[in-house]
Amino acid sequence: MIPSLVIFDCDGVLVDSEPITNRELSADLSEHGLALTTEQCIELFVGGTMTGVYHRAIQLGAQLPRDWVERFYDRMCAALGREVTAIAGARDAAQRIADAGLDIAIGSNGPMRKMEITLGRTGQLDLFRGRIYSAHDIGIAKPDPGFYAHVAHAMGHDPLKAVVVEDSASGVRSAVGAGIRCLGFAAETSAEKLAGEGAETFTDMAALPGLIGL
Repeated sequence: MIPSLVIFDCDGVLVDSEPITNRELSADLSEHGLALTTEQCIELFVGGTMTGVYHRAIQLGAQLPRDWVERFYDRMCAALGREVTAIAGARDAAQRIADAGLDIAIGSNGPMRKMEITLGRTGQLDLFRGRIYSAHDIGIAKPDPGFYAHVAHAMGHDPLKAVVVEDSASGVRSAVGAGIRCLGFAAETSAEKLAGEGAETFTDMAALPGLIGL
């Protein structure tokens, strides 16, 4: 069955932001007494929230100020604004899906200002404008199933007729928990980890339209 709505995660699905974000996170945490490599940051934190990173990093020994989340967002957004690129084939796939008459949307744990920077720099903001949903605004974050259920309903669709495109285990958990079919983009993420959460995995964005039946 061809879905009526395709919801894209943003980071790691539409924009190649995770290496930049986690490089900056590694450097910042090292400055605050917690030495983690970029790869360790990716393993520990991808798919979560920055507030979650804050609390976990403190548990691991980081000495973080109370306003660290806001400070780090400033640092991260500056780096993304200089460097971020699009995931290869992502915009073309989303455009083809929209041209076929399906609704498209974005659902992310990240803040709206971050998405405006990354999507704007990569030429994808206009394609999704008015259909971008942030956990910061919804008040529910992945892996809570209520997150993707909220996005589907806000777009006027039955979750059972939607598809989510994700690259993190927590995002897959949110989609599957809401009864939404999930396609796990495994170009940079462990396909085994995504499949273990219930996703159907793929590695080439050019294949996405075919995977949803177009």
